[in-house]
Amino acid sequence: MLSVPASLRTRRPTNRSLGGVLVLQAQPKRLLRRGVGAMLGRQVEAVLLLWLSCCVLAVWRSPKTLLYCKTPGNHKISPININDIITIWVYDPENASPEELQWTAKEPSVNSMVLTKQMNTLGQYPAIYTLEKGLKYDPGPLTPDGTWIIHLPMTSDDIIKQIRGNKVSFQDCFIASLQFLLTFPMSVISDPPEYEPLTLPAGSPLLVSWHTCIPTYVLLATEHETFQTNNSFQTWTKVRAPPGVLTEAQRHSLRDVILLDQRILFLVEGTIYLKTKDTFIIIDENNGIAGTGILGFSRRRWCQIRYLYKLASKKSLLFAWSKDVVYAGYTNLRFLVFTTISKLKDVLKLPPGDTLEIMTVEYLWHPREVAFMLSHCTDCSTIKDVRIVLFNSMYSKYVLQDFDIQVAKETKLDCRFLLSAMPDMILWDGYSTYYSHNNFTEVGIIETDSGNTNLSLISEGSKVHNVVADTTGNILVKMENNDLFYIKDGIAEIVPLSRWVNTTAETALVLDKSFQVNILHYNQNLDEKYQLRLQSYPLVLELQSKNKGLEDMCPYLTFQHDVHSQFYHLDKGDSLTVWTQIVYPENRGLNTLVDYYGSNILTWTQNTEYEIASGFCTKSTITRFFQTTNYESVRNYYDLEKNNTGLTLIKIRPSEYTRTCPTVIPVFEISVGCDPTKYIQVQGFNNTRCHRRDFSYVIDKELLRDSPRENLKVRYEVAKYGCPRTVDMEEMFHPVVELYDENGFIKIVDANFILWEVHGRNDYIYNSTMQQNGCINEAQTWDIMIEENPGVPMEDIWGPQNYRPCFSYAIGKPGDLSQPYEIINYSNKNALKWSSSYAAMYVYRLKILDPNYSFCNLTTYFAIESLGQIPRSSIYLVAALVFVLMLTFISVLVLSYFWYSKIYRQFIIEPLHKPPGKQKKN
Repeated sequence: MLSVPASLRTRRPTNRSLGGVLVLQAQPKRLLRRGVGAMLGRQVEAVLLLWLSCCVLAVWRSPKTLLYCKTPGNHKISPININDIITIWVYDPENASPEELQWTAKEPSVNSMVLTKQMNTLGQYPAIYTLEKGLKYDPGPLTPDGTWIIHLPMTSDDIIKQIRGNKVSFQDCFIASLQFLLTFPMSVISDPPEYEPLTLPAGSPLLVSWHTCIPTYVLLATEHETFQTNNSFQTWTKVRAPPGVLTEAQRHSLRDVILLDQRILFLVEGTIYLKTKDTFIIIDENNGIAGTGILGFSRRRWCQIRYLYKLASKKSLLFAWSKDVVYAGYTNLRFLVFTTISKLKDVLKLPPGDTLEIMTVEYLWHPREVAFMLSHCTDCSTIKDVRIVLFNSMYSKYVLQDFDIQVAKETKLDCRFLLSAMPDMILWDGYSTYYSHNNFTEVGIIETDSGNTNLSLISEGSKVHNVVADTTGNILVKMENNDLFYIKDGIAEIVPLSRWVNTTAETALVLDKSFQVNILHYNQNLDEKYQLRLQSYPLVLELQSKNKGLEDMCPYLTFQHDVHSQFYHLDKGDSLTVWTQIVYPENRGLNTLVDYYGSNILTWTQNTEYEIASGFCTKSTITRFFQTTNYESVRNYYDLEKNNTGLTLIKIRPSEYTRTCPTVIPVFEISVGCDPTKYIQVQGFNNTRCHRRDFSYVIDKELLRDSPRENLKVRYEVAKYGCPRTVDMEEMFHPVVELYDENGFIKIVDANFILWEVHGRNDYIYNSTMQQNGCINEAQTWDIMIEENPGVPMEDIWGPQNYRPCFSYAIGKPGDLSQPYEIINYSNKNALKWSSSYAAMYVYRLKILDPNYSFCNLTTYFAIESLGQIPRSSIYLVAALVFVLMLTFISVLVLSYFWYSKIYRQFIIEPLHKPPGKQKKN
């Protein structure tokens, strides 16, 4: 018996990967003892789908049901039609129930219920926004239980959500927004008891790796065991190696690890191993990479699902490198040689005798760029130069950056690119940290306010353990003795923070489901039982305490914006408008600046309004991003499109800011080009709800454009063409085209479009002429375009690439304007007419013709089945028909009378009156 809950409620928000009880932390307007938060609970309603036909569920939607399987073994089931029910309420930490304080509450306490109703009366109305698609989900009215209910669909490409409420003040406190994670479950690997531990070398600090988009999906490597969790270490499993695959020394020589969706990559000594649920194999020459000598590997650090989905199989998952070769790994874990030291020497234009080595390879925030950090030296006696080369896969171009620092020969540097439009990065070795800001124009070493650059001297000789950067520009540097230092993105000064953990504890920095920094504690007891515990780190409060005595106060009071998504898509004719507002003391002269990086294909304008009152200046700025390229009547249409598509990274920021400014500065992507989720459909036609089956019909050869020798037999594919629409022969049809994307209907298409019968029929006409549509010169027609493009398929003969309007004296040539006009749009009411002498089936393909409408080749199919009308007969025709029928009936009766009379006389009457014949003698 398989118990299938219809609704599952998760618990402990920071310790579950599938949602749960989230807390919106109190953020008072000034330092107060009281705080107001909000709790968010989640239910999951699911229907189970069996992947194997040998198993059957007795009742699909029952909370408990029976699963019958014909064969023994493991059987895979998967939920479909998942619907999340989010329950939100407000609570006061000083008057909350123990369950609410422990984040295990399933319903609000009495105090929380009253507080929620009060907040609702004041205008509190929380909503959930998605970071990738920018969608908004509103709650229903407040329930009698004092909660808001929001229904959310489960998605795999829009997993980062943010809950926001209105700016409602209650007892001088208000609720801050909170970013959280809501995704499908991630399975962890559970190994049999006989598997052997896979560990770091003795004395190594903790090694942590988490999924790029799901920070609650973590792998922790220690010198005793390796652990994996999908709920921020509320529960965990041990990850081990099967016996006999690795030697004893190899099992204790783990150097690095990468956690993918359902796979783990281990770097053991100089070899990469792949572990899945069922396998543990070596990655070597059979996969396109060297089996030994690998120095390191790296994966993407920032989650950019929307744009990476567009790349499909072209995107790389990771990079690995040896001493002189860089390999790129793809989805199927096939590797290709990406570049070599000899090629990089050519990029740097170095003499053959110089020494050039690969230190590390890192992805930028730009999803199509990767950085190679190289060490270069001539004599290589004491020091070496660190160089950085960027590669852009959109243009297949290497660029040497204006970055050059000198370090000791034995120094090993690591780096991370930050969440910023222009490449900003932080580098570190065991003792110091370095920075590069504003696209490598500012480079140097980070120092304290006293000018000290050696962090080891400040932290009792300890070395840098790891560096973690969040999505708001905060950077934490953790030392091996648990000392913490803080760096702000764009500021070259480091600040020591208060010590929260003793120097002997084994800890690491990780992110929780709200993408906040947490401290992971690891402990091994005397009986070899392991303890893993996650501790929240109040970074904001620590910074407020540390910045209290500093003189670099934030130059502005507030900086607000309406950027609700990390990714925006622009098509031809589209524009993006961003609103920002900054409030600052009078006479500071602050402005809103736009930093951009990537393809230089956008134009933007800014319109600023400001007012001054009570010594403060408020500036509101509208920034509009758009393109001005005109694609009409150009010879190089496709080249022009290619040159105007790409990805631009945008950062909108105040002209001045300091470390004490708490505002999150918006950073987002604008992708210009074809949106693969966009499509068109003719109004009134549906390709997904047709219950007809495929059928066949014959088209007379005389009705086909190419005049073949035989009739054409056509098979109508319902899955391809959809349901045909039935119209009368005398009815004219004007197609109305609708534009859709993954979120549904967008608008009615008002651009020009053309259509043609896919099987070659030409027995239809248009009801208006070129002159009636306002043409000055002869318009393009199918006959003209076919004659100009012999041998070209119909879908390529005519389109946006060669469209020429007929409304200008400068374009085209004079001609017969009484010809039918074969271009349709929403407003010209040009319609199709069919033959009125017979019924027929027409299958059309429609194509957007306007070159300034979309980068996509927007086409769709629709079918028309024309039926004839029965004419109203005249009275004379009816009378004549009735007379003929009556005459025929009477004639048949008379003929039948004479016929049967003959039969009666021949076989009945005549034999009775005939004298009997003579009988023969025996």
